[in-house]
Amino acid sequence: MTTPAGLAPDAQFRPRRGRFVPLGVALVFLVICAVVAVAMGVAGVWGVGDQLALVAFGVLVAAFLSRYATIRATPGPDGLTVRNLMTTRTVGWDEIVDVRFPDGDPWVSLELSDTDVLAVMAVQRVDGEEGRVEARRLARLVMARRGVSG
Repeated sequence: MTTPAGLAPDAQFRPRRGRFVPLGVALVFLVICAVVAVAMGVAGVWGVGDQLALVAFGVLVAAFLSRYATIRATPGPDGLTVRNLMTTRTVGWDEIVDVRFPDGDPWVSLELSDTDVLAVMAVQRVDGEEGRVEARRLARLVMARRGVSG
């Protein structure tokens, strides 16, 4: 297997399970918060402020989980833009020294020329063989682009 079915070598990298599980959990969490808030209000235990606070908390958690669903790595002519959970960073192809995916690591990491290491959460071990195929595709893409970007 060289690339996942139908993907160009420079296609965007996205986790498979990492897109759907967080959205499902976000929806369930939001529904549970809303149901508990309404039930506690009907029971007379909580006031409107308490109910709104719980729903607001549910919205915040759902927003955080939906951010997880947008994790990706996008190849471009000048480098790789990596959108992880909290940060988005673009690194030039010539800045990437090595692509690593050692056994036990949850996702791919890039060794950079400034000795920094950048996690690429878009390629995850939980995706099994597909994750390993994507890691190899990323490594080949970096090798191909490294000499071209300068």
